[in-house]
Amino acid sequence: MSSISANDLKTKGVSAIEAELAHQPEAIISVRGKDRFVVMDIAHYHYLRECELEAALAETRADLAAGRFIKESATDHLARLDNTE
Repeated sequence: MSSISANDLKTKGVSAIEAELAHQPEAIISVRGKDRFVVMDIAHYHYLRECELEAALAETRADLAAGRFIKESATDHLARLDNTE
């Protein structure tokens, strides 16, 4: 994956980002030769976010199926949290 330098971003603006995103879903912005940021099309961001939420849901379902949960009142939950600090 190629990157956009901060200097290119200053001189070319958003067109530098658009040019990179025309070839790939994400573009890296480098500052002083070091990769610092990632930019992407908003549709790709929403897709990745949905994947992240689906993974969290699958993990939660697996925990429930395996019995890895605690059923308690809000008061008991807060008391348990206070005891773990």
